[in-house]
Amino acid sequence: MERIESVAQMQRHCLEARAGGRRIALVPTMGCLHEGHLSLLREGRRRGDLLVLSLFVNPTQFGAGEDLDRYPRDLAGDSEQARRVGVDVLFAPSVSQMYPSGYASYVNVEGLTEVLCGANRPGHFRGVTTVVCKLFTIVQPHVALFGLKDFQQLAVIQRMTADLNLPVEIVGLPIVREADGLAMSSRNSYLSPAERRQAVSLSDAIALARGAVAGGETRPDALLQMVRRRIETEPDAVIDYVRICDAGNLQDVPYVDRKAVLLLAVHMGKTRLIDNSYLFEEDCLS
Repeated sequence: MERIESVAQMQRHCLEARAGGRRIALVPTMGCLHEGHLSLLREGRRRGDLLVLSLFVNPTQFGAGEDLDRYPRDLAGDSEQARRVGVDVLFAPSVSQMYPSGYASYVNVEGLTEVLCGANRPGHFRGVTTVVCKLFTIVQPHVALFGLKDFQQLAVIQRMTADLNLPVEIVGLPIVREADGLAMSSRNSYLSPAERRQAVSLSDAIALARGAVAGGETRPDALLQMVRRRIETEPDAVIDYVRICDAGNLQDVPYVDRKAVLLLAVHMGKTRLIDNSYLFEEDCLS
């Protein structure tokens, strides 16, 4: 595995690979790898001749008072895990490489970014789309893989890629969960033992809603009340949002049908957790 820190070197390496007929797969991450990331890398290995993993804690997607400084970092551990799953190139640029002095250009997607996480995190998705667009132009991937845990992020990246006619196939892969159902996340390491036990309430609430839909319930209000009631039994849980949205436009649905997705954001103590699920089993399997 080769490690590259220079933007110019990374771009040159990938342009040469494309010229040589190699198919490039990219998995963009902020590091602190877990099984969710590794599942993306394994699929990227299957889909590409050259597998690139980017490790970059992107400052432009963090707002004032958010956890940029304490975001978990483990470059040595990440490098070893990447090597084991067959990554060809680990791209780990510095902030000054990605945003040199005088940097002034950003990518903004309207509509999809103004709801859910975007409503309370101004500028977050502008940072996400900017860094992903930069990674696409640097790495020149044929395919890029993302996890469905960040459902809104994936929808925004898909919209940006389509609107800007970027020649990249965007692949979303299922959420990987702990044995007790908690969605894997780098931020889970912030949770105290008590908060970690309470965090299972998110996946429990999702299971309750999906069970109700399987039993014929299609009223969003009834389902949302059920979800809130389960999460609010936990003393450290503070709900940011609980919504049932159309998977395409992320707008609230008047009734639950195919492609309706339940999206949650909950503060567990000082840690903000997100989770989601399609409400029909057929959508989860598609």
